[in-house]
Amino acid sequence: MSEKAMIRMRMSMHDAHYGGHLVDGAKMLNLFGDIATELLIRSDGDEGLFAAYEKVEFLAPVYAGDYIEAVGEIVHMGNSSRKMVFEARKVIIPRPEISESACDVLETPIVVCRATGTCVVPKAKQRK
Repeated sequence: MSEKAMIRMRMSMHDAHYGGHLVDGAKMLNLFGDIATELLIRSDGDEGLFAAYEKVEFLAPVYAGDYIEAVGEIVHMGNSSRKMVFEARKVIIPRPEISESACDVLETPIVVCRATGTCVVPKAKQRK
């Protein structure tokens, strides 16, 4: 059975890095890093280390005010390596044209980023 984890958070104006309140794609990788840490703690009892991303795809823009749901899963466990897949989806969007506080829940979430990566938990630190 593989381990899974999920984070949901709203992107703030602090996260906006570019014109038009566009959020830097690295923010999605930051979320994936937090998910990877949780997955390693759940599977090994240790935070481990993120070794590499094998693939990252930025698929749609993310803006301040968007709610992002990021999920991850361990898909392969080696002796000390853990291969993981990640996906970030936009699930709620602001509707400023209606009012400054209006938002819509998206019927179909928009996938904004996908990635595959490998983390390592040294044998000496594995507790499970």
